[in-house]
Amino acid sequence: MKTAAIVKIGRLNDPDADKRGKIDLVDFELPEMGDEDLKIRVAYCAICGSDPHVAEGAFGTTVPRLLGHEISGVIEDLGKNAVKKGFKIGDRVAGNFLHFCGICYFCQNEQQHFCRSTSRRQAPGMSEFVIWHEAQAYKLPDNVSLRAGCMLEPLSVAVRAADKIGMKVGQRTVVCGGGPIGLLTLQVLRLQGASNLTLIEPIAQRRELALRFGAEHTIDPFNEDVAKKAMEITDGLGFDVAVEVSGSPKGAESLPPITARGGTILYGAMYPNEYELPLNLFSYLYRGDMTLTGLFLSPYTFPRAVQLLAHIDLEPFIEKAFPLSDVAEAFDVHMSGAYPKVLIRCNDLD
Repeated sequence: MKTAAIVKIGRLNDPDADKRGKIDLVDFELPEMGDEDLKIRVAYCAICGSDPHVAEGAFGTTVPRLLGHEISGVIEDLGKNAVKKGFKIGDRVAGNFLHFCGICYFCQNEQQHFCRSTSRRQAPGMSEFVIWHEAQAYKLPDNVSLRAGCMLEPLSVAVRAADKIGMKVGQRTVVCGGGPIGLLTLQVLRLQGASNLTLIEPIAQRRELALRFGAEHTIDPFNEDVAKKAMEITDGLGFDVAVEVSGSPKGAESLPPITARGGTILYGAMYPNEYELPLNLFSYLYRGDMTLTGLFLSPYTFPRAVQLLAHIDLEPFIEKAFPLSDVAEAFDVHMSGAYPKVLIRCNDLD
C-alpha cells in the first residue's frame, strides 16, 4: 500500500533546492487488525499546519516519516470485540488519531493527553486504509459529508481552546492567526458569545473569511498598529480573552499589551523549539493579574466537536483537494497559503 511520507528533512519551501524538504509516496504494510480495531477506508485526509514543522525535523529527523492524522472514511471491517460503540460496516467515521491506554495515572486523572502509553494505532492517514482502535472513531452525523468530516480533528482543537479559556458571554475576544485553527476557534468563540470579536491576520483573504464567520473587526499586523487598533476596538480596556494560534513569535509578543487586566491569554500554536517569550511578570501577571495558559492535544473534546460539525461553516476549508498520487503538489499548494486548508483524497467515496 502507498502512503505519503517525508522522505527528506528540510523546509518545504526553502529557496535552496538542496536544503528543501521533500514529500513523496512510500510503500507501507497495513498493520494487522486487532480484536477491538476497525479497518477504515480513508476518504479524505487534510494537511495539518504541523506537517511542515514535522518536515523540518521538529519531532526527529528519521525518514521516511509517515504523514496524516485528520481523516474521514468508511468502516470496511471490524474486530470481533469492536462492539462497544455500536459501529457497523459501512458507517462513515472520523476521529482522534491517538489511542489512550485508560489505565495510567494521567488517563485516570482526567489528563489523558499526557498518557504514558499513547499509541497512534493507525496506518498513517494519507493512505488508502488505516487501522484504528474503536475508541478513536466517531460516527459522522448524516448531514455531514465525508469531505467535511475530516475537519473533526482540527475542530476538536478549537473546542479544546474554548475549554481552556472558560470564556464568559460578552467578553471582548481577539484571535491572533487566521489559519484553520484560528478561524475555527473564532467560530466556536462566536457561538460562545464573544463580543468585539477580532482577528489579527496579515493575509487579506483570511481577514475576509473572519468577517464571514462572524468577526466584528480585523487587524492587519503588517500595515496597522496592533496595539492602537486594539485599544480603539475595546475602548482602551484591552481584550478579556486573547488566543494566539499563529505560531509567530511576533504574534505571541503582541498579545500581553492588548489584553485587559484580569484577562486570559491562550498560546495554542506550535512555536519554534528555541523561542522564549519575553514577559514582564510585574506588569502583566502581578499588576495585570493575567492568566497565561497553553494547549496540547484535545482530550475529551471529540464527542462535542462531532455535534458542532454541522453548525460550523466548513466550506472554505474543504474547497481544494488533490488525489493521493499528487500529494507533493498538494503540499506545494498548502505552503503557498492560497487556501486555508488542502485535502488529500485517498479514495473516491463521496
